Amino acid sequence: MIAAQTAAQAMVAATARLRAAGVDDPARDARVLLAHAARIEASRVTLIAPEELSPEIAERYDQLISLRAVRVPVSHLLGEREFYGRRFRVSSDVLDPRPETETLIEAALSEPFDHVLDLGVGSGCILITLLAERTSASGIGADLSEAACLQASANVVQHQVQGRAEILQSDWLEDIQGQFDLIVSNPPYISLMEMEDLSPEVREHEPRMALTDEGDGLEAYRRIAAAVPDFLLPGGRILVEIGPTQGQSVSALFDAAGLSDTGIIPDLDGRDRVVVARMPQ
Repeated sequence: MIAAQTAAQAMVAATARLRAAGVDDPARDARVLLAHAARIEASRVTLIAPEELSPEIAERYDQLISLRAVRVPVSHLLGEREFYGRRFRVSSDVLDPRPETETLIEAALSEPFDHVLDLGVGSGCILITLLAERTSASGIGADLSEAACLQASANVVQHQVQGRAEILQSDWLEDIQGQFDLIVSNPPYISLMEMEDLSPEVREHEPRMALTDEGDGLEAYRRIAAAVPDFLLPGGRILVEIGPTQGQSVSALFDAAGLSDTGIIPDLDGRDRVVVARMPQ
């Protein structure tokens, strides 16, 4: 039985637990998780701070804090993550949508497109965002993981783009048909050597196959570059997210595949984040 506490007292205790567990920004997580336990908006937590938590809420909150203390990501505890102004359902079957991936979205939206292919669709956040922002476009999302395809399909329905989006299980481009004027991907680009440096939230709770190729981090780009000329319309673009040291290597792969106008786009922190190339006319 958990001793009766006010919401403010519970948050203070939870913050201390999370800080001791090495969680970044423990006060923020304690606040967000209390709102989730109480089933209120995070902005309303201050209003309930003086109130005593009911036993049900206190128990839910204790369970959430216990899981966060062993580094389960907040997004997994909430079941969702915000990306480009929309909320996407997430789980341990897909990568968390991340703010730096919005660099790819902005670059993709900088030119018109009608038919987009998202390779390694995961939660569907990239494909769905592009279709939501371009209401005349249609697209396909492909992923080797059946669980990811199911998660993406749920998000497609949630964001009401099911009439314009198709989710397919495919090993990169193997089962894809047709041609596209835009191809996008956020593939596994972390090398095996880098895996041990990731936070426990990422290394232990996100799908390993979406993080690393178990090699040098470039295998997905090699496979995509080798096949993509058969799927890009003349003048069509490909944009891929990269690790901050991979710009030159990925650009060289696209150049070798016969693509043109290759460029590297930095994210808001100034790190190389996206490689873009075009199919010659």
